[in-house]
Parts: sequence; structure tokens; C-alpha cells
Amino acid sequence: MAHYREAHPLPFVVTHWINLVAMIFLIGTGFYIHYPLFGGVMSLARGLHIFFGIVLLVNCLVRVVLAFFIKSAPAPGTRETVLDVKTWLPQRDNRHQLWAWISYYLFLRREHPIAAKLGVPQKITYLLIPVLILFTGYTGLCLWGTTASMPIFAAGMDLLGGPMKVRILHYFMMWVFLGFMCIHVYLSLIEGVSPAKLIFFWKETPGLVYDPETMNIVGFDGLGEESDCGETFKDKR
Repeated sequence: MAHYREAHPLPFVVTHWINLVAMIFLIGTGFYIHYPLFGGVMSLARGLHIFFGIVLLVNCLVRVVLAFFIKSAPAPGTRETVLDVKTWLPQRDNRHQLWAWISYYLFLRREHPIAAKLGVPQKITYLLIPVLILFTGYTGLCLWGTTASMPIFAAGMDLLGGPMKVRILHYFMMWVFLGFMCIHVYLSLIEGVSPAKLIFFWKETPGLVYDPETMNIVGFDGLGEESDCGETFKDKR
């Protein structure tokens, strides 16, 4: 498929970069706080961990709100746009393709399903991310001395079983995000590097043109260059 900027408007590219940088710092400092292999930087590590935790929480909320105001393409290969939030759930042209996508990801199916924005498993997984970010942030604020005494966080601390259990849960969530990042990279790059070029560098790449209304391939847009080698379908003419 062709990958156009309409699929990921610039504000979403920015929030994606912020997510990436924040997660890298959170995972790195989280490991150090849990396993301080060397001394002298614990205060710095804790400070960075708190700062980027707040950044991640705010960025998550901003991204969710923007989805209700900014339009994006409902599928690769088209410049037509709809409100971004409408692309979050499985859409009319791919809600029946769950097994087709799973088979493709597991190399049981050679042909790439032609459908809407993101595969069905990706949509389901990505929908959980804001919930996981908010939950992880909440457990972090339960542990942070500055906010731990606030009623909303003190109640959570008691409900979850006390400081040690909350700390273990918070640490476990880091492994959940590590697993997600690995799966996310795999699901993104299995189709070639074109999606990565778009979301990181806002670079469009050529490929098939898709009509969301008829749910058919209607042409090929070369954009003046060769198609990405990861494309499964190409116009041979």
C-alpha cells in the first residue's frame, strides 16, 4: 500500500516521538531504580523517572483528546480522512479479518490482507495502551512521596495491598510495556519499513491506492520512486 501523511497527521507523529523517548527513559531509569548496579545517580534516576512518567501521562491524554478533533486516513493507500477516533475500532472493511491477520503475522498466510488502518490484532492491542499507561502512572503516583498521601492515591495504595505490592505491580507493568514495544515493532515492520518512515520521519512512500468506499484497490501511486521492498502487492503494469 501507499503510505500517505494523512494516515499519521503531524501532531500524531510528535506524540509518537514523545511516547518513544519517554518510554526509553522510564524503562532505563526503572531498571536502575530496581537494580542500582552503580551508585551516585539514584536521585537523578528518580527525578528523570518522575518527570518522564508525567510527560507520558500528559502525552497520552493529549493524544486521546486529539483523536476527537483531528482527522486521519481510515486506511493506507488513501488521502481521504475521517475523525481519527473512528479508526480506533475494527472498521467495516477489516472487522471480519481477525483470523486472516493472525495467520499473516504467524506466517501461515502469504498474502497481506487488504483492509483498513492497522490489522485487527493491532487495533485491539493499541486500545489497551492508554488504559495501561494510566494504570501504571497511577501506581507510580501512589508510590511517589509527593502524591502518596493524597486521598485518591492513598486509597489506591490500600486497595492494591500496600507499598510493596504496588511497587511489584508497577515494576511488572514495565515488563508489559517492554513486551508491547517488541510486538509493536514486529507488527509494524512485518509490512516493510514504509510505516516506520511515515510515523518517524513523516515520509510518504509509494504503493497501491485503496478506495475505502468500495474497499478495492484502484491503482498505484509511484510518487516518483520505487515501491518499498516490503510491499506484498504491486502493480505489474
